[in-house]
Amino acid sequence: MSKTKVHRLGDLQLKIMKVLWERGDGTVADVHLALGGGRDLAYTTIATMLRKMEARGLVRHRVDGRSFVYRPAVGSDAVTRGMSDHLLDRLFEGSLADLVTHLLTTREVSREELSRLEQLIAERKKSA
Repeated sequence: MSKTKVHRLGDLQLKIMKVLWERGDGTVADVHLALGGGRDLAYTTIATMLRKMEARGLVRHRVDGRSFVYRPAVGSDAVTRGMSDHLLDRLFEGSLADLVTHLLTTREVSREELSRLEQLIAERKKSA
């Protein structure tokens, strides 16, 4: 059985991927602008990060005139699944119950969220 590739992304990488997932594609300037385009985050930082992300297989590019237009090479579901599975395995030794217990005891949870969780658990029980 093949193991799913885990895409571990840093904060900036995840922000860049979210921009590309939402837009479909974009130049360095597009991504820079979408992330605020201010002095806190240099244009060259985005360009460097996109090159590194392409080397890791996270994004691809095509040339449009003098610009590289980047697009996601992996879907948001694959990244979410990989990162959450990694978190679950690393911090909670694979115990979903321990993860849920941690979240329920350390975060504010509304009645609506609790009802939704109950509904998800009931649906899962029916399909198991």
